[in-house]
Amino acid sequence: MSETISPFRWYLIVGRDAPDAAAARAHARPAHLARLQGLLEAHRLKVAGPLPRIDGMSPAEGGVSGSAIVAAFADLAAARAWADADPYVEAGVYASVEISPFLPVLP
Repeated sequence: MSETISPFRWYLIVGRDAPDAAAARAHARPAHLARLQGLLEAHRLKVAGPLPRIDGMSPAEGGVSGSAIVAAFADLAAARAWADADPYVEAGVYASVEISPFLPVLP
């Protein structure tokens, strides 16, 4: 049985929130989630979610320091282009965005 090689590779995208980004985050969240839904429907999203500011507290209670996304793209440039067009970037939510190749091992 031959294994099919995917044209996509996994990337970790970590966006770090700018100070006082909560209002901008709330405003841009529906558009941000819609883009993630597109990746999910294309089977290119492994995981995505906020980074709670305080351990053990929900983001609604303690705030958010950023977001993490593990998704599949053709290459690093495609991952960067996708991240650069994120509604959170356009709304000024993220102060910085780091993208790294990611190699899922488990599960």
